[in-house]
Amino acid sequence: MRRRSLLISVPAGLATLAACGDDKSDSSKASDSPSPSPSAPSAAPPPKIVDGPLPAVTAGTKFDEKPTVAKGSGEPSKQLAVKTLVAGSGKAIAENDFVVAHYLGQVWNTAKVFDNSYDRKARLAIQLAQGQIIDGWRYALAGKKAGSRVEMAVPPTWGYGSQGNPQAGIKGTDTLVFVVDVQDTFNAKSSAKGKEVPQDNAELPKVGTNTDGKAPSIEVPKSAAPKKLVAEYVLEGDGEEVAADNSVLVQYKGVLWDGGKEFDSSYANKQLVSFSLQQVVKGWAQGLTGKKVGSRVLIVIPPELGYGDNPPQGSGIKKDSTLVFSVDILAKL
Repeated sequence: MRRRSLLISVPAGLATLAACGDDKSDSSKASDSPSPSPSAPSAAPPPKIVDGPLPAVTAGTKFDEKPTVAKGSGEPSKQLAVKTLVAGSGKAIAENDFVVAHYLGQVWNTAKVFDNSYDRKARLAIQLAQGQIIDGWRYALAGKKAGSRVEMAVPPTWGYGSQGNPQAGIKGTDTLVFVVDVQDTFNAKSSAKGKEVPQDNAELPKVGTNTDGKAPSIEVPKSAAPKKLVAEYVLEGDGEEVAADNSVLVQYKGVLWDGGKEFDSSYANKQLVSFSLQQVVKGWAQGLTGKKVGSRVLIVIPPELGYGDNPPQGSGIKKDSTLVFSVDILAKL
């Protein structure tokens, strides 16, 4: 069974771990938005994908602009209607990829917008996997390329089913219309691709610079752990800088300074992680603030900025442990 990430915070300001379980961590979602997330995995067979009917986008027609979408005309298709409005030229999306996107969702017959990420100025990062997202998104976005704007009309069968989504004001009979601007796509083998930065300080851990999707090595020196936070580039990317209130999509690996034992890793879990910097231990938040997307960062976290004398139960972390992380910043959300 997959462990949950250690990163998500509890009210005390520390991160928590559920040792083994089938529940899904909130750290796998960049947004609290209900719209594309399913209430339960669908047992429906794959839909037939058709190219209409679809309501017109009447304003905000360019990629990455907030769209205005007309009310649906007549009865929507009982199948999944999908149209590429803007064709991108980036990587193609595959099943189980993490998609970074802006989107707007509304109800077919009322044009009521029940959610959009544009107003929040925060993109979504969500995995195209059964149980993680409504099946309409899974089937509509598979094979599309980053840089594409995709419109889809999702019948209840491949949306929220007969139960609807009361939280979002969606009835069990509603066909949903989405416009999705696919910014990028990543998978469990994605790595930072930045420029290698010399690691000259013999008193700091050395982190591997491989970009093949495998977990980098972390060699911890035998010297005493630093008393203050360390956050240094291993690979320096050329993307946007991360702000203190941003969310990010990352690969990471964590080891203990004392003995170098690994205690958590997205590589081992085969699962990328997205989170707000306001949801994680202070060492992560401070260490990633100001760093560039596309970078691999070494973070050494002293106890007072990590778990202190209250480490997560079952994590293998002792009280007052210094933690060492390698973090690949794949996207800012």
